[in-house]
Amino acid sequence: MPKVKTKSAAKKRFTLTGTGKVKRHHAYHSHILTKKSKKRKRNLAYSAIAEKADANNIKQMLGLR
Repeated sequence: MPKVKTKSAAKKRFTLTGTGKVKRHHAYHSHILTKKSKKRKRNLAYSAIAEKADANNIKQMLGLR
């Protein structure tokens, strides 16, 4: 069976934690920041864990399934 190629877009956007969860960044933190509150911008700066339903698809794009 041939090797599965990794999607370039996925490898740029997602990383795996030590326990195998998928880490992602928040959207809406790149422009039009003047109307967003400090608290909102601060919380968007932190990374998040992808939902379980999405994680399976992301892992497949990363060539892990």
